[in-house]
Amino acid sequence: MAVCIAVIAKENYPLYIRSVPVQNELKFHYTVHTSLDVVEEKISAVGKAMADQRELYLGLLYPTEDYKVYPYMIKIMFRKLHNSFTDVMCNPFYNPGDTIQSKAFDSMVSAMMVQAS
Repeated sequence: MAVCIAVIAKENYPLYIRSVPVQNELKFHYTVHTSLDVVEEKISAVGKAMADQRELYLGLLYPTEDYKVYPYMIKIMFRKLHNSFTDVMCNPFYNPGDTIQSKAFDSMVSAMMVQAS
């Protein structure tokens, strides 16, 4: 079950964060930011070998008391996310680096969270 989905810019700031339930949003922001440190560590350890792979699965980043944190994986659920993200990036009115405010992207993420539960 997905309880938080985040899209992160290459400069390591969030373009989009959605969490369910909303009351835990601050907790998930913290979890996303701490996850970025682990992702950077794993990518720098793997180096160029990781850049050449098409599968972007880094494995379990770390477990918390309530959740397990995984980075981007190319699987059915994440293909939908990737395709929707691509649609946002292809929008001529979207400025790369701005936060994602697309209603279509937001409703797709909401649907993913409902399906995963």
